[in-house]
Amino acid sequence: MDHKHVFAGLQTICLDVISTLNGSSSNSSNADAAERLLGVMKQIQEHGRAVEPLITGFMTVYHHFDLDEQTPGNGYRTLVKVVHSCIIHITHKARYIASNCTGAFFRMDHNVAEMEAYCSALCQLRALLYLAQVLLNDNPNGQLYSQEEGGLSERFVQEYISMHKACFYGRCLGFQFSPSLRPFLQTVVISMVSFGENYKKQQTGLGIAALSFFTSGKYVVDPELRGAEFERITQNLDMQFWKTFWNITETELLSGLTRITSSVVQVNVTLTVPAESLSLPLASDPSLSVAVKPPVAHWGPGPVNVRLISHVLRQGQDSAELLSLSRPEGPQLSLSGGFNRQTAPLSPCLLIHFHGGGFVAQTSKSHENYLKSWSKDLNVPILSVDYSLAPEAPFPRALEECFYAYCWALKNCHLLGSTAEHVCLVGDSAGGNLCITVSMRAMSHGVRVPDGIVAAYPATLLTTDASPSRLLTLIDPLLPLSVLYKCIDAYAGLSCRSVQPAQQLDTLAALGQDTVKMLSKFAQGATNWIQTLLDPKAPPSSSSTASATTSSNGPSSFKPHSEEAPQEVKEYPENFEPLRSSCLVDIKTPCTPIMKNPFVSPLLAPDSLLKGLPPVHIVASALDALLDDSVMFAKKLRNMNQPVTLTVVEDLPHGFLSLLQLSKETQEAADICVKRIREVLKLEEPTDDQKQSSVV
Repeated sequence: MDHKHVFAGLQTICLDVISTLNGSSSNSSNADAAERLLGVMKQIQEHGRAVEPLITGFMTVYHHFDLDEQTPGNGYRTLVKVVHSCIIHITHKARYIASNCTGAFFRMDHNVAEMEAYCSALCQLRALLYLAQVLLNDNPNGQLYSQEEGGLSERFVQEYISMHKACFYGRCLGFQFSPSLRPFLQTVVISMVSFGENYKKQQTGLGIAALSFFTSGKYVVDPELRGAEFERITQNLDMQFWKTFWNITETELLSGLTRITSSVVQVNVTLTVPAESLSLPLASDPSLSVAVKPPVAHWGPGPVNVRLISHVLRQGQDSAELLSLSRPEGPQLSLSGGFNRQTAPLSPCLLIHFHGGGFVAQTSKSHENYLKSWSKDLNVPILSVDYSLAPEAPFPRALEECFYAYCWALKNCHLLGSTAEHVCLVGDSAGGNLCITVSMRAMSHGVRVPDGIVAAYPATLLTTDASPSRLLTLIDPLLPLSVLYKCIDAYAGLSCRSVQPAQQLDTLAALGQDTVKMLSKFAQGATNWIQTLLDPKAPPSSSSTASATTSSNGPSSFKPHSEEAPQEVKEYPENFEPLRSSCLVDIKTPCTPIMKNPFVSPLLAPDSLLKGLPPVHIVASALDALLDDSVMFAKKLRNMNQPVTLTVVEDLPHGFLSLLQLSKETQEAADICVKRIREVLKLEEPTDDQKQSSVV
């Protein structure tokens, strides 16, 4: 839709509502509400007039930030799209009000509350446009991330802390996403605030969930209360809350409900890979071998847990050698249970999966739903790695475990039902990051690299740099800025002072807290050394200096209305100020050189570490706060003449793979991932008859 028509329609309907209200006689009970509505419509008019030239400006230049003409997508486009979506919602609602406000059954208070919420949303989006304009003016041509130390990236944190956000979690929740997903988002937010209300009570995880169910009613009927409580939770509750909440999906009750709707597979077994040195052929000369050590970071050598999923039972998958590695996980796991015991031959393909969860939560169990579906659709075995999670296991433990599992799978592919002629790495979010960094590590070790990577909405820049798409963390119910920072903080090891031994690894029990701190400082020192080695002419990182100055008191934090808070940003016009929040917060800004380590933030990796990567296929969402990660990484690879594709899907949030069965749009997005996997594994597209029949 032409944006001029969008804004012209907004102004016209605002005038219609104002004219209708001025020409009608309201009874005393509705007089106050009608007066409020008049004021709101005038505010919307003013916001619309101010926003239109900003949108026009972005639309004249945002194509310069796309990967290419065939792949329109970047944070500036997204901001325009979100503002258009907000205005369209306001216009539709206003048309209803103009047509019905004089009716006897018109609910004036309800409709005024709706318009007030969307007016607040439009006001805050206007503020984001002003901030994005600063990025546009300050950044080099084509650059989406702020490169200025202490620039807008720091000021945006201050703005995020003080700006009102509750409207985006109440009546306006999910307005930017596909309508089919809004009931799900509402359920998630209600569950989260109810869970947060009962968090830290003397209950088990499932007990808290049950108690939350009975206290969630008030958040259903009161959107304003829901929004305010969600804002408080996202900014104030600790990482343990998020780990607990995100892992509720892995309880027996909820995972059992998921299994009812998921594809049935003959093999779904968890394995423990022992911590033993491996010998693999050198990629450049198979007559020579290279030794791969087991993961050792933070607590010494330890096993790696993985899950094997296969739609059919294949050779090797029922061998005594593989079964000796299996570990019980519950009655739902099976090895050809209820199926014909006849084994299929080894598949030439192998899919290795690294799950998402911000490096801090979830396991392969949370991602079983789409992995089972893929195993059936592709007819290949899938190995999903359950790497250790932060903050108990910060970088580089997860990378070491994923790389070790990858090497073990290459060496023992015959046990997994595959000859590994074609190997594809696939991962979502944090898992996408690990796909890329595992491949980088394979190159640096001289080990065979995978035949391709399929990364869904990957996190390729684990720094606090601002970008236009990251401005969306102000409105995103699934990835708020405060939660994103908590994940970065945990993975970078800034929370290592609270690291506790992982119960399944006895070797950590011998390490005290001081030892863990020493290892963390060693890791940071090693990171500085790597940075110096890669770029000896580079000046000392200011982030390193900042880390040193704040190490005694923890990461730097901004608090509104305090003497230490920086001065307010001056990027807004004199006659405009965004709405401010009354919610007290304490957002810690991660600050450590580790965030710029190329194996943490592959977007910052030098060409020498990326040259030779296999084809990288990225599937991103236009409404994801991490969209610009994908766009800039694809640009970087293309500028190096590395094979890369980028597909940007519309109207879906971060994490859409886990929402596979919720809507037609999420299924189509998942199908794009499957198509890319087929390309890597050189599998033909199935015929219509094959799609309709089950694989025998």
